[in-house]
Amino acid sequence: MFWIFKKKKVIPHIRLSGIIGSAGRFKQGMDLSGQQELLRKAFSFKKPKHVAISINSPGGSPVQSHLIYSYIRQLADENKTNVIIFAEDVAASGGYFIACAGDEIYANASSIIGSIGVISASFGFKEMIKKIGVERRIYTAGKNKSTLDPFVEEKEEDVQRIKKLQLELHGHFIKIVEKSRGKKLKDPEKNNIFTGEFWSGETALKLGLIDGIGNAEQILREKFGKDVVIKRFEKPKGFIARKLSSSIIENQIDNLANVLEERAMWQKFGL
Repeated sequence: MFWIFKKKKVIPHIRLSGIIGSAGRFKQGMDLSGQQELLRKAFSFKKPKHVAISINSPGGSPVQSHLIYSYIRQLADENKTNVIIFAEDVAASGGYFIACAGDEIYANASSIIGSIGVISASFGFKEMIKKIGVERRIYTAGKNKSTLDPFVEEKEEDVQRIKKLQLELHGHFIKIVEKSRGKKLKDPEKNNIFTGEFWSGETALKLGLIDGIGNAEQILREKFGKDVVIKRFEKPKGFIARKLSSSIIENQIDNLANVLEERAMWQKFGL
């Protein structure tokens, strides 16, 4: 008697989570250098035809978002691999930029999707330093080196310069979304798709920003059968990372501002 064993399909699965780029003095957010080896391993594991990537990020650095997006597409093209993206709580701003590396994008009905725009925020302390009797001293070579200095009066020319830069970055973002989603997008101008708005996964599906509703395990089993093997690739936490994520470090005063800034990015989307 001969037994025929059917080889199970194996789908590598990676999870990309957190603020993109720098995330505080003592720890590093999600960037290409930190994710490159993990991505490479997943795309080279038994020459997979499909790779699944879950994303949970409110955004961050536009440069690191673009670098991670480009590397995923590079690996996908080199290995002729189909990339399936799954948005978790949030895939917004830079998080959605990375999601656009997917040939297919899925999300939970309650996921937050979109925020296709660019933002720059700061504070003005000019009046405060006057009240406390502080004299500002700054020396530069190059008249625009102190652009948007928070301790002096804001200059209109500086504002226009930063807005011009933002428009360029926004244009790059829009091109990536259009390249990824193509004709799936439903009337972007009328639906304010490129204005920085964000939506639930349910609405994002109607707008063409995603391809379906569901989580990674559910969709992968629907696509490849209940016997599919989901091989998870995770980056191990080293000794330093474990120490820096402890409550002792997080509660230090000199890290508080960074923690609050990171938290504010998540809270923007109600998390």
